[in-house]
Amino acid sequence: MSLKKKNDAKTEIDFSNLPKHIAFICDGNRRWAKSRGLPTLLGHKEGVEAIKRVVKRAAEINLENLTFFCFSTENFNRSKEEVDYLFGLFKDILKLKKDFIKDDYRFHHTGDRSLLDKSLLDIIDEMERDTKDCKRGTINIALAYGGRNDIVNAAKKIIKEKVSTEQINEESFKNFLTTGNMPDVDLLVRTSGEQRISGFLLYNMAYAELYFVEKHWPSFKESDLDDCIIEYQKRNRRFGK
Repeated sequence: MSLKKKNDAKTEIDFSNLPKHIAFICDGNRRWAKSRGLPTLLGHKEGVEAIKRVVKRAAEINLENLTFFCFSTENFNRSKEEVDYLFGLFKDILKLKKDFIKDDYRFHHTGDRSLLDKSLLDIIDEMERDTKDCKRGTINIALAYGGRNDIVNAAKKIIKEKVSTEQINEESFKNFLTTGNMPDVDLLVRTSGEQRISGFLLYNMAYAELYFVEKHWPSFKESDLDDCIIEYQKRNRRFGK
């Protein structure tokens, strides 16, 4: 079964070979704004609109799991004005609850909760609670996230909970990461022409296909998601065999 990509009758998505988990490094919000002579903060606002477009298209073609890298542990080094503005945008995620439920997606937060204030944690908890019965899949927002930080904190949890070495393996270790029980990443997409993973989902991307897009994240459209999936479907995934 296939689905024609919007506005391009010659290209089709193979519905039988959809990635189970697509992760996005949403890069280029500030560069997008600068290239248009706009305030930097407006780039972040338009970046949220791009996330909405991608989620809407994902629901149309029945993708199961998406992760968006929105704010890293290193991003706290940015100016207070920018950080405050970004966290104000993140708090608006509550306004999307009805859309998540309509599209049948659970909301999940990945990241270091100790770095977030209570008002934002309350919103995250409410979103996770109110969407927990959704069945299509999961929309995962990586906020205050660092790959090394997540692995170190997972190791601390194992020590704190006195888990025996016999109980620890590659699969059980994932349960101590903030990504929880989401499947490994099949496809990583990074926008804005950068070609590195910047510590994103280090444990979960062992066999991810990497795809780098030149355009900045706020310009990312539904058709770009289609193109990413079509490129993924061209890859030969051997998993070391």
